[in-house]
Amino acid sequence: MSEHKVEHVEKDPLLQLEGFWKKYSKTLMIAVVVIAVAVGGWFGYTDYILKPKEDKAAEAIYAVQQYFAKDSSKLVLDGDGSNKGVLYIIKNYGGTKSANLAHYYAGISYLKLGDFNKAVEHLKEFSTSAPQIQMAAYGALADAYAELNKKSDAVEYYIKAGRIFDKDEFSSSEYLFRAALLSETIGKTNEAVELYKEIKAKYPKTDRAFQADKYINRLSVEKNDLSVN
Repeated sequence: MSEHKVEHVEKDPLLQLEGFWKKYSKTLMIAVVVIAVAVGGWFGYTDYILKPKEDKAAEAIYAVQQYFAKDSSKLVLDGDGSNKGVLYIIKNYGGTKSANLAHYYAGISYLKLGDFNKAVEHLKEFSTSAPQIQMAAYGALADAYAELNKKSDAVEYYIKAGRIFDKDEFSSSEYLFRAALLSETIGKTNEAVELYKEIKAKYPKTDRAFQADKYINRLSVEKNDLSVN
């Protein structure tokens, strides 16, 4: 009978929990303190470091946006002495939203100035959840790759640009058309035909859709002539 009671006590979950707490309470309390410090540290970092940094970066990029609107690429990059350019913002305010946007402005500016490698470098660092802006970034990146004669990379990003924001039918059809044309030049005729067909199916009212039949027919004829030989 007594043996039975002992066995019952040992299996009592409340007693087991009490034993667990006595054994590990110190470790658990340390863990709680560490988590509390980490959370407090994060909020402190956000309030006293990140937010002021974001504010300063946003203030700095305001002038850049004025230069960008005026198509003053060198001023966008380097500023005018009184106002800083995007290169300064990227270097000093990394990790902020404004620094991310600065990569876009830098990439477009370098593309206009003909420095295609730097255009690629900055445009690849940029990302946004706004599809219409990401479309422009992908398209510019594809243009830079095309200028560098990196045609496969250009095709990849023209396709990304053409498929990310369907509501802009003009731009989407244009980027897919460029992807198709470049695909032809690197011997990917089947892929080119599929892209022309995609333009016709998705954007039938655009100029590029009206032109697509001519390119599809030409590639089909060339393919048949090749097969006869």
